[in-house]
Amino acid sequence: MTDAPSAPPAADFYAEYAPAAPPAALPRAPLRLSCVVPAHNEEANLPAFVQALAQAVQALTADFEILIVNDGSRDGTHEVALQLVQDSGLPLRYLALSRNFGKEAALSAGIDHARGNAVLLIDADFQHPLALLPQMHALWQGGYDMVYGVIVDRAAEHGAKRLGTDLFYRIMNSGNTVKLPPNAGDFRWLDRKVADALKALPERHRFMKGLYAWVGFKTVALPFVPLDRAAGASSFNLRRLGSLALLGLTSFTTLPLRVWSVIGGLVALVALLYGGWITLETLLFGADLAGWPTLAAGIMLFSGVQLMSIGILGEYIGRIYDEVKQRPSYLVACDADRTPWRDAA
Repeated sequence: MTDAPSAPPAADFYAEYAPAAPPAALPRAPLRLSCVVPAHNEEANLPAFVQALAQAVQALTADFEILIVNDGSRDGTHEVALQLVQDSGLPLRYLALSRNFGKEAALSAGIDHARGNAVLLIDADFQHPLALLPQMHALWQGGYDMVYGVIVDRAAEHGAKRLGTDLFYRIMNSGNTVKLPPNAGDFRWLDRKVADALKALPERHRFMKGLYAWVGFKTVALPFVPLDRAAGASSFNLRRLGSLALLGLTSFTTLPLRVWSVIGGLVALVALLYGGWITLETLLFGADLAGWPTLAAGIMLFSGVQLMSIGILGEYIGRIYDEVKQRPSYLVACDADRTPWRDAA
């Protein structure tokens, strides 16, 4: 495991996302930092990571809490987290969700329960570099309400994932008023008012990258290179990433509906022109049976287009169906709080 560079590795890349000058800032209150750590099958990483995170945060403030959110892990994450809360002597709070609700729900649970005037979102696998926390803190002190990490090097990822990620962001940002910065992740420093704004959003299916962009506020990007996982393997396979991409598309853009509306219009236009040609040919040369293959192919084409269009429409209707049931995004099965803030909550 190697240290990430403490300064942005590419000034031109940083300039693409950062405002030209820091905003005029009112003096910040003394830092009270809530560190939200979503954990799914992180038994091997959690003890060392919590200690490393606490050491990094203590260099910024003595007033902090570390909030571990167990998203339905199947290994010993639950037992390890409870042991840390009881024996580590650190200001820890542990939330165990009743089952695996997904990382978006785990992040929402952490933000909902965070009590600091700033909230740090960071993974437990050591891939988010702790060396960047002083820069995040300095940017927050300088007036930015949200500091988000942007991955500058995806060379370690296989080609299909890089291609899919690039296509996803192109689709999401096509004709959408809310732009998602490409390669921006969940490594973020949020001001209290940003956390409160995210808590106030009512949707159940939460695509957090879209919500971060939607709430706005004064934001700045901080480029970084992900480190190697200290132990274990990521649970985000292509199927999960595909599901997350579909959630983002149906939550924050109607482009698929527009695309198929255009395709439907073009197909209808071609069908109308072809129908006119058949009518003219019949009037001029009479009717024969030579067109039956074309007719059969046309029926199959139109049926396929209609079924695919209905399927896309069904994805949006399914999201509406889930939203109107108003089930919570997550359920908490265990809440163990050993922080000095527990009596003031």
